[in-house]
Amino acid sequence: GTGILSSQPEENPHWWNANMVFIPYCSSDVWSGASSKSEKNEYAFMGALIIQEVIKELVGKGLSTAKVLLLAGSSAGGTGVLLNVDRVAEQLEEMGYQGIQVRGLADSGWFLDNKQYRRTDCIDTITCAPTEAIRRGIRYWNGVVPERCKLQFKEGEEWNCFFGYKIYPTLRCPVFVVQWLFDEAQLTVDNVHLTGQPVQEGQWLYIQNLGRELRNTLKDVTASFAPACLSHEIITRNHWTDIQVKGTSLPRALHCWDRSLHESNKNGKAPLKGCPIHLIDSCPWPHCNPSCPTIRDQFTGQEMNVIQFLMHMGFDVQKMAQQQGLEPSKLLGMLSSGS
Repeated sequence: GTGILSSQPEENPHWWNANMVFIPYCSSDVWSGASSKSEKNEYAFMGALIIQEVIKELVGKGLSTAKVLLLAGSSAGGTGVLLNVDRVAEQLEEMGYQGIQVRGLADSGWFLDNKQYRRTDCIDTITCAPTEAIRRGIRYWNGVVPERCKLQFKEGEEWNCFFGYKIYPTLRCPVFVVQWLFDEAQLTVDNVHLTGQPVQEGQWLYIQNLGRELRNTLKDVTASFAPACLSHEIITRNHWTDIQVKGTSLPRALHCWDRSLHESNKNGKAPLKGCPIHLIDSCPWPHCNPSCPTIRDQFTGQEMNVIQFLMHMGFDVQKMAQQQGLEPSKLLGMLSSGS
């Protein structure tokens, strides 16, 4: 595989020689379902059960002697990590393997149940507001959410547990959250479409506000990596080593996290010096971080630099420079250098 699934040390400096198992996403239920096919249901949604079966099978293949099990996933798989990490830990404990430390790595699965930019009726999965989509989904899937999260909400309100900032405080296992501040999947469900026409001012403000809201939900997340880029998914991309937040790459931050968990198990020490694990960009708009992945115009496939991208987004350099009290040329220089 690529990124964190690669067995090449250059591409995967920390876990290239780990035992890896890839579970394809075939259950369409954010890894939460427990409903089998029956006369009433023509579809089966069994994501939660698939994970439990895989764990059972792996115990006989060497997992029983593991020190650490890292449950990682991207997009729906990232949300799936949040929903399943504690249950996997409980399953292993019940099977008598208390010695295995279970951890989670959730990539691009930390969604917000915010107000859409334009409200649309729920005709299909794309037009459905995030909360409504999950609400309906849980009924189809017979969705399972962790007990500790479920207890925080009234009966029928279990959909709340699909949103990272609501489930995270209830989790027992350590989880590392990786999230683009301007996630393309989030913008899609919020009805902000960045294709073709320049972005209107209302959309531009909405996008900046989304970044702010997301940043806020991550402030109490101990281990996080949140670059100010417009993208979706990162851990399985081969460029995952190139993205940096405040001079630290994601593999380096994960290595620091690993070490901090190892150290705290030994002697509860303070965080390691020079080895940060809480990394969130503070600049306010998409791609203000110079290490962001290249953007391609969705129509022409051409690569764009930051300035071309901002122009394409209808970003008014004159106006922005005025607001910041800068010469336009100076602002453009700062944008292209990413400062």
